[in-house]
Amino acid sequence: MKKIILVITLVILIVAPCLGEKIIEKDSNRPIHTYSIVARDPDNGQLGVAVQSHWFSVGHLVPWVEAGVGAVATQSFVEASYGPLGLDLMRAGKSAPQVLKALVEIDPKREVRQVAMIDSQGMVAAHTGNSCIIEAGHYTGNQFSVQANLMLKNTVWKAMADAYQSTKGDLIERLMAALEAAEKEGGDIRGRQSAAIIVVSGKPSGQLWRDRIIDLRVEDHPDPILELKRLVKVHRAYELMNRGDEYLAQENVEAALKEYSAAEQLTPDNVEMVFWHAVTLADLDRVEESLPLFKKVFKADYNWAVLLPRLPKSGLLPDKPELVKKIISVAPKRK
Repeated sequence: MKKIILVITLVILIVAPCLGEKIIEKDSNRPIHTYSIVARDPDNGQLGVAVQSHWFSVGHLVPWVEAGVGAVATQSFVEASYGPLGLDLMRAGKSAPQVLKALVEIDPKREVRQVAMIDSQGMVAAHTGNSCIIEAGHYTGNQFSVQANLMLKNTVWKAMADAYQSTKGDLIERLMAALEAAEKEGGDIRGRQSAAIIVVSGKPSGQLWRDRIIDLRVEDHPDPILELKRLVKVHRAYELMNRGDEYLAQENVEAALKEYSAAEQLTPDNVEMVFWHAVTLADLDRVEESLPLFKKVFKADYNWAVLLPRLPKSGLLPDKPELVKKIISVAPKRK
């Protein structure tokens, strides 16, 4: 392992300055000025990044996260390679402070960069170059770092830190609180456009898609934080639906129905959730309970009534014509 770390470090420190110049010249003029937070939850090891900017698709270049490895936010006149290179070195065993120090030292345009990193042990490091457009700065705390540049006021990053530390709830909740606090404090002097949040599990499963607890982006929106907050709520609702499906597979019917109901309460306008809840009830021979739900769905969109007779062939509903007929009877009459 020590030999691997040594080889990777030598590549970064010796080869990168020679081969990376063209990449730096190409990417360094992307002015992704922004505010962001990188953090680790000490209770479960989850790692996350949340970010907002007046720039299209900020989630494409700023946040980099890997379960059991670390998290990186690279911004200002962004050099995207800080993300993958930082994760590579942390995966090889280097701490976040060691990694950031090494990468900043070989970057000829370090003074226009703003980068923060946190590793799987919660060690954190941040860099704000002297030429980042003011107001610019960062604040590092216990297993988190907040950073911002091109802000309306120089109080933004401290407001983010205070909100993160004082908010109760899981890592997602706390990251979102930091973004909201930044916006409340004045945020990006140019306004708002895009936002993103990524949170991964504390331990890698070997399956990247399972490690991603949440991965949401708002690419272009007049109020990206508000929209991101809405998407987080939808995400939580679908997580409840998934948990309900798991309970159903375990034949724990009441627990499954409880999760489905909780999902619907979070997103009452999502008729698909109501539809599958109703299908589950009908499949369990609790047809009378299902009918008011089916009626609500069919009233919102008649195509769900068109879909229903197709379900028995896929084994999602008993193949009983009288059952299908009874359910369809609560649909509005077509003119």
